Amino acid sequence: MKRGQYAVIGLGRFGSSLAKELVKLGYEVLGIDKDEEMVDEMSEVLTHVVVADATDEEVLRSLGIRNFDCAIVAIGDDIQSSIMTAILLKDIGVKTVVTKALSELHGKVLQKIGVDRVIFPERDMGVRVAHQLVSPNLLDYIELSKDYTIVELSVPKRLSGRTLRELDPRAKYGCSVVAINKKKGVIIAPTATDTVDEQDVMVIIGTNDQIESFESEVIG
Repeated sequence: MKRGQYAVIGLGRFGSSLAKELVKLGYEVLGIDKDEEMVDEMSEVLTHVVVADATDEEVLRSLGIRNFDCAIVAIGDDIQSSIMTAILLKDIGVKTVVTKALSELHGKVLQKIGVDRVIFPERDMGVRVAHQLVSPNLLDYIELSKDYTIVELSVPKRLSGRTLRELDPRAKYGCSVVAINKKKGVIIAPTATDTVDEQDVMVIIGTNDQIESFESEVIG
């Protein structure tokens, strides 16, 4: 198998959405689910699909799962199957195992068995939506770690034409503008002389406090 091939186990709302997006991004995706209807639905979208029980080690081995670059366990509401599948994937030797957690406790168990990354789609989406609701200029919010966050902030009219040197987020607030999304394209790693215009989107990285200060004092 070439690098960049993914196996998505569990083709419910989250798993199918993730699998479709990976295909759009140009990767080959194997979809696995016990439900024949779900597999049929995804058969024309994904590279390969198979009806299978992912808690059966022999089945996983027969699918060559060990050769995949990454396996995502997106099993919907069966915590036992999710944990069993994750254990088998680690034992078989899949390079990277990412697992959806249904609760904080489920997530702790997955971390203890050595899953490479645990994701909480519902919790994380709730956090993002809450931030968007309380901050009208905030378009997106992603927590990178306990300390650092990356956000997208829309540029209001009154800041149109200002340079990053004038805004000076790093010196004044400690956060950094890592990209500016303009109508004509994205500026990655902008310099101090780059300007922002109304309806541009600034991508900013920093701590929550730094970004909050910058947003309240500069963006308004």
